[in-house]
Amino acid sequence: MSNVHGTQITVELRSGIFQFRSERPGSHVYLVRGLDKNVLIDTGTASNYSRLTQCLSELGLRPSQIHLIILTHEHFDHIGACPYFNKTAVIGAHILAANKIALQDEFVMMSKYLDEGARHFRADIWLHDNSVIDLGNYKLRVIHTPGHCSGCICLYEQDLKIMFTGDTALAGGVLSGILGSGNVSDYMMSLQALSSLKLEEFYPGHGRISLTPQEDLWKAIGVLRQLHEDSKILFEALDSKATYERYFSHLRKQPPKPVKGPIIT
Repeated sequence: MSNVHGTQITVELRSGIFQFRSERPGSHVYLVRGLDKNVLIDTGTASNYSRLTQCLSELGLRPSQIHLIILTHEHFDHIGACPYFNKTAVIGAHILAANKIALQDEFVMMSKYLDEGARHFRADIWLHDNSVIDLGNYKLRVIHTPGHCSGCICLYEQDLKIMFTGDTALAGGVLSGILGSGNVSDYMMSLQALSSLKLEEFYPGHGRISLTPQEDLWKAIGVLRQLHEDSKILFEALDSKATYERYFSHLRKQPPKPVKGPIIT
């Protein structure tokens, strides 16, 4: 398999399931070879397209032989190469991710200035929680996992007890961050739901694969709980009431009530 600077970038994880490794700002891309259809999970950045086609070529595939692309979420490092497949592959994303992609919501996607050469596209199908994609040899169940951002999904293969996690869960319990449209509370709920699944491995969008999925998920939940507590302390230390008074007075078109202490703007 191909190597860059001595590092293997195409790795077969299970029979017919491949990881195309990438370094930031790109994401890993996964290929699942079904009985009749070939599926990519994420595409990486537009600038990574030539490397992606090289990986496909080594497996005897042309870009036109990718039938379905599933996006784990809407961030530029996972979706940038989609337009290169637009005429031949169906692109699926969670409805919240698909909406932002269609509207080119740069606050969340961050593609315009961070992925040179990225072009606009749209998702062809909107995926919902518990949708199942049956490839004959594998069944990928969609699990909506908001937190990192609102449109995040994971893909769970129950028979193999594996999961593709995008940026929702990384090995070692590392968090990939809470970005625009994400929040701590949803993130904790998502990881708690994933921790109830029978898992042997999970395959993230960045870094190494997880061989200790339960341990890694609970470690991440612990980090989020601490972040949640730290956030509460921050809001208690600041005069949040002043902020809300200013906000609601604007809606009521009335002057805000006088408050004491610093004002958050």
